[in-house]
Amino acid sequence: MEESKKEKKQDNNTDKEQTLIEHIEELRKVLIKCLIAIVIVFIPAFYLSPYCIDFLIKTIVKGKITLNYFAPMEVFLIQLKISLVIDLLICFPYLAKQIWSFIVPALYDNERKFIKSIVFISSFLFIFGVTFCIIFILPFLINFGMSFSTQNITPLFGISNVIDLTLWMSLLFGCMFQVPLIVNMLIKWDIISYESVSSKRSYVIVFLLIFAGLFTPPDIISQLMLFIPTYLLFECGLLFSKKKKEKKVK
Repeated sequence: MEESKKEKKQDNNTDKEQTLIEHIEELRKVLIKCLIAIVIVFIPAFYLSPYCIDFLIKTIVKGKITLNYFAPMEVFLIQLKISLVIDLLICFPYLAKQIWSFIVPALYDNERKFIKSIVFISSFLFIFGVTFCIIFILPFLINFGMSFSTQNITPLFGISNVIDLTLWMSLLFGCMFQVPLIVNMLIKWDIISYESVSSKRSYVIVFLLIFAGLFTPPDIISQLMLFIPTYLLFECGLLFSKKKKEKKVK
């Protein structure tokens, strides 16, 4: 009897090890497919990068100034950065599909529906945040910077500074536009209550001001341009959660 029990335990352990190895092997295949897709798409993305840079400059600067570069390889390195961004954007549906196919067998139907809705809403908010930043925020910052020019002070903007600022601010706005979703999820999962969040707005304001101060250029305008939309989005998340709560009560 004891020997048979030991054999069963060994068989169970062997099955678990095989299952773990199979999962690791499947994950390796998924990662390889994703990497191959990124490498393949990077080449056409590199040829698209100059057009993307021209579009960003026309949208942000609007021909009011001429951008300059100060090192022989500076523009080439910028094109590599933009190429990687374009590459990831083009590959995102394929990458998401591969990752989804890996995790979906372990999910229940309700979990699948929930994750799909979250990914869709989060992607929409991120794109909206990036678009809002490029169309409204960055041109405003450029104009604000140019407002200090005088007869003796001429603005000379480097292309690296403008593109790096564009990428960084776009990423920040895309992430900060997730605030309504995060607030709604925290309240929906009963991690925090609506009453608790709404009564501690002052703490939220302080946190957002500190966050904006740490992750934006060291000027009050950039900080306010990030803080104000983020706080408004926080209030939108609270309002949406409140309406959902009232519907449940009814």
